[in-house]
Amino acid sequence: MLNSSGPRIKRGSGPPGKLKEHNVRDRALRHLVADFRHRCAYSMRHIENNGGLRQMDVDHFDPTLRGQRRNAYSNLMLATHHCNMMKSATWTKPVAASAGSVRLINPCEEADYGVHLFEDPGTHEVVGWTARGRLQIDTMDLNHPAYVRERKERSDYYLAKRSLPAYIKGSYEDLMTALSLADATYSRCIPEIPEPPRGDAPE
Repeated sequence: MLNSSGPRIKRGSGPPGKLKEHNVRDRALRHLVADFRHRCAYSMRHIENNGGLRQMDVDHFDPTLRGQRRNAYSNLMLATHHCNMMKSATWTKPVAASAGSVRLINPCEEADYGVHLFEDPGTHEVVGWTARGRLQIDTMDLNHPAYVRERKERSDYYLAKRSLPAYIKGSYEDLMTALSLADATYSRCIPEIPEPPRGDAPE
């Protein structure tokens, strides 16, 4: 379960020297992969479940910045191609424009899941608990069918695991081996996300 007490991602200092538009991916990518623990900054999807490193983008969190600030390591995020393209398409278009003073959540600076974003345990869709959470979902399309399916598969596995030992016949060693292999697979799914709090969501 995610810890919602502070920023989800603790970013390192990145590569030495200045990053420029022509070399930002080559120089920053391996640092982002390590800092973001092989997961998309927004959907939390693992690189391996997203088709490998070539299917991951280096996203400029605030693409409106210019000059050195645009390519500063602090403005770069590891993102699935889907999240990056959705975000790029909406940053200056109706979704963002209608949000007014509401701004996207930077997971390197503040909590996102467990504060603004929760998971509906029935549908496995992400629920925006705040205006910023709703903007995040709309902008990055966090309820894309592939993401919802992966969250459901993860939930189904951990639910089944709790009752699995009672139904499996065989030695303890065989059971532990099977569970270890399954754990390794499902540990790469989108992590568990807290359920929405009880009561009404804030405006």
